[in-house]
Amino acid sequence: MSDKTDIAPAAAPDWLSVESLNLDAQGVARRPDGKVVFIDGALPFEQVSASAYRSKNNWEQAHLTAIHAESSQRVRPGCPHFGLHAGACGGCKMQHLHSAAQVAVKQRVLEDNLWHLGKVKPETVLRPIEGPAWGYRYRARLSVRYVAKKGEVLIGFHERKSRYVADMRVCPVLPEHVSRMLLPLRVLIASLDARDTCPQIELACGDAVTALVLRHLEPLSSDDVDRLRRFSAQRGVQWWLQSKGPDTVRLLDPGGPTLSYALPEFGVTMPFKPTDFTQVNPHINRVLVARALRLLDVQRDERVIDWFCGLGNFSLPLATQAREVLGIEGSEVLVARAQQNYESNSALALDGKAFSATQFVARNLFEMTPEMLVQDGIAEKWLVDPPREGAFALAKALADLEQARIGAQGAPPLPAGAQTWRPPRRIVYVSCNPATLARDAGLMVHLAGYRCIAAGMVNMFPHTAHVESMAVFERP
Repeated sequence: MSDKTDIAPAAAPDWLSVESLNLDAQGVARRPDGKVVFIDGALPFEQVSASAYRSKNNWEQAHLTAIHAESSQRVRPGCPHFGLHAGACGGCKMQHLHSAAQVAVKQRVLEDNLWHLGKVKPETVLRPIEGPAWGYRYRARLSVRYVAKKGEVLIGFHERKSRYVADMRVCPVLPEHVSRMLLPLRVLIASLDARDTCPQIELACGDAVTALVLRHLEPLSSDDVDRLRRFSAQRGVQWWLQSKGPDTVRLLDPGGPTLSYALPEFGVTMPFKPTDFTQVNPHINRVLVARALRLLDVQRDERVIDWFCGLGNFSLPLATQAREVLGIEGSEVLVARAQQNYESNSALALDGKAFSATQFVARNLFEMTPEMLVQDGIAEKWLVDPPREGAFALAKALADLEQARIGAQGAPPLPAGAQTWRPPRRIVYVSCNPATLARDAGLMVHLAGYRCIAAGMVNMFPHTAHVESMAVFERP
């Protein structure tokens, strides 16, 4: 790393001035003829030299070859496997950028998407939710590869822009006890009879249990099972086996402790299976849930719908505040699991904290219609937490009902019962894709009668390009 200076050297004709950063952590610059250049590893306000490796008419991608004026936000990466060279781990993209600057970049991405894609500008920009930048990743899918020529096993994320597995010996974004386990895991897998047919280990850490899911393409020998059990005893981990799809996952030795995480502010404990979707970063998730419910401002006499409810990450805390909660999800299996989580928490409620009446139903949320919204009844508040595809059908159904109510030209007719139905006064939308959030926000603001009263980013995945965010919509 070069010494930082307050005075940048005079730019040579072939130097590039980096203007911004995209979500692939590429610096964005322009050549004198206006051609856009995306430069791996370059940061905003740097002057650099770069060598193109892919070129189109209007843009090109380039490798960074020299930094002539360095950004004050450039830092030394915290992981020895991070880099731009061939063979470097591709799990993180932004370790060379100060963590505070990463947050600022992601906040700008959220605001730019809301405005340019949805023509929506939040009335208030929420303070970003931040947490530990290291040791935060409690969920990970690690590739496994036995390299016969070297006689060793590699376990880790893929190399940058490659299908090869990075030669990882530590991983500072994983919990420290898991990072220390990477090399022993390599030794373990190398010792298995099935080392050639175990392509993946999935990691899931609960508050008290660390689970490892071994994907195996062929049945394991009794000797291999014994080796796994010895490793479990030595390292204090719980082995799960997966022979085919996710529905084949089973605990190697049933009867152990349950994998779970707590939301202590609400007196909720969430059991889960290692292949279930749960948030990667439990520290941020606790703050996320607390802020979402605070912004939703649920009163004890109100009914709330939790769209895309999953296992009940928001539904169960909502059940400690609302009169009634309806959780809706696309999977019958998830709905059954959410109901179980609700019943177990309700039965164990302490300090007189009763859980409200809560029901979970399964429905395809990507095929919502105005008629379905009316049938679900009136709810004063909504919590919406969709996957990356967003909640377009839900937002459109809400917009169609409003357009029909005001008699807009070309609006569909009001469905039966819609005359007495009313939309929620407030919606909190938790998003893992700023582009689909912006699309849905445009519908809610411009066609469904809502104001976007607040929005902000959530740094769920430090050092990566992933942008999690939250927006609040309100109507009179």
